[in-house]
Amino acid sequence: MDSASAPLAAAPHRLGSEYVRDQLVARTVDVNGKTYRPDGEYVLYWMQSTHRLEENWGLRAAIRTANRVNLPLVIHQGLDPTYPFAADRHHTMILQGARDTARHAEQSGLHYQFVLRRRRDDDRRVVDRLAARAYVVVTDLFPTAGIRDRVARLAERVTCRVLAIDSVCTVPSGAFTKAEFAARTIRPKIAKLLDHALEPVAEDMPRVPVSEALRASLRATIAEGGGLAPLPLPDMSDEAIAGEVAACEIDHAVGPVTSVPGGTEAGLARLSAFLRDDLPSYAERRNEASDGHGTSGLSPYLHYGMIPSARVVRDARARGVSAESLDAFVQQVTTWRELSFNWCVRTPGFDQLASLPAWVQRTMAEHADDPRPAWYALDALEAGRTDDRLWNAAQHELVTQGIIHNYPRMLWGKTVLLWTTSYEQARAWLFHLNDKYALDGRDPNSVGGIMWCLGLWDRPWGNKPVWGGIRPMVTSRAKLKFDVEGYVARVRGTRLL
Repeated sequence: MDSASAPLAAAPHRLGSEYVRDQLVARTVDVNGKTYRPDGEYVLYWMQSTHRLEENWGLRAAIRTANRVNLPLVIHQGLDPTYPFAADRHHTMILQGARDTARHAEQSGLHYQFVLRRRRDDDRRVVDRLAARAYVVVTDLFPTAGIRDRVARLAERVTCRVLAIDSVCTVPSGAFTKAEFAARTIRPKIAKLLDHALEPVAEDMPRVPVSEALRASLRATIAEGGGLAPLPLPDMSDEAIAGEVAACEIDHAVGPVTSVPGGTEAGLARLSAFLRDDLPSYAERRNEASDGHGTSGLSPYLHYGMIPSARVVRDARARGVSAESLDAFVQQVTTWRELSFNWCVRTPGFDQLASLPAWVQRTMAEHADDPRPAWYALDALEAGRTDDRLWNAAQHELVTQGIIHNYPRMLWGKTVLLWTTSYEQARAWLFHLNDKYALDGRDPNSVGGIMWCLGLWDRPWGNKPVWGGIRPMVTSRAKLKFDVEGYVARVRGTRLL
């Protein structure tokens, strides 16, 4: 294994514990305000959205706490079939990523266990039983994909403290205490803190190992409610993972994207290829969708936390490309992702129309009854059966590849406003299509993208039928932005076109 993917690789230099402490303070939310359990047997890190060991602030907090109280550390991750749009696509990527995590943990001497619930009625209380023995539960701060609600429910049930920690943002999310108005308001604040937040930190290791007796006891605790057991992930092949996925009660019609394998190592390989081949021309080519090489392809790996955004930015800076390309890329990785995270963390009902600005509420009310130029049923949209070849191509790319190139994705989202009976139907169907098929669905960044299509972080743009003051985007003008025919040709070869 090379140094780029080595588990818990040593950083170039070690910053003092005061730096780590200050970063953790800005990243940590005390979910339930309860006390630490003095007779706890271990510190439990419940891995949910940050599927990696490297530069994982939740894991760092758990290790620091375990070392402070001289307890072992237990890392637990689970996967069940009940999350919205559970399908082979998402299960496969998560399990492939967990295999990397398991191998890295084994090589680093960390105790990591992964439990798969195959049936919807399988035991739901594994984490409760593990938490009942823990000094503290540390988990990931993540406002979407049902994770925040799941953490809140657990925090009410257990008797120990539950801490949620942000490992998504490069600049700690706690640095911004309210929902930022737009990219222009958060950008200078991020820029002021970015260099400091990018400082590398050498990883500490737990001082107290997990004994064989504790390992056996943990297996018994997991099995107690119905016979579940940790998967032997380090030894599992792709075929074995596919077999496990096939045995789960999930949607098998949404298949895996074989060209986007899950895991930290695949994510770092994708990052390396992008920095080498595409970052130098990023400023000129990021809107060009015809060849599929204008953008990084990192969003699935960032969504699942398989690679750290700070590593992405540091490695991009080290490439020595033009300031224009570097800045354009760093803005995507920091400003827009962290603006979306900030919106979802700080805004009640962040994915609902009621959360949009007052001017959007007014323009939607004024144009609610405008005749729509066309209407398509949800199943027609899902199958890409419209009269717009460009939209069909974007939908096909989403269905088959789990992602849409950035510029067609904006047009894809905006166009649905013209084809639905109401703004609410457009919002609901956009989330359905995105979250069902997108590898980065159910993410703060995709929430921000869809809500932007409806006017978030924008200003009024005239007053047109249906659009009202919402910024319009139409296929007829897309050809001025990128090679539309080249893009359609790239995803051709399907009946959807």
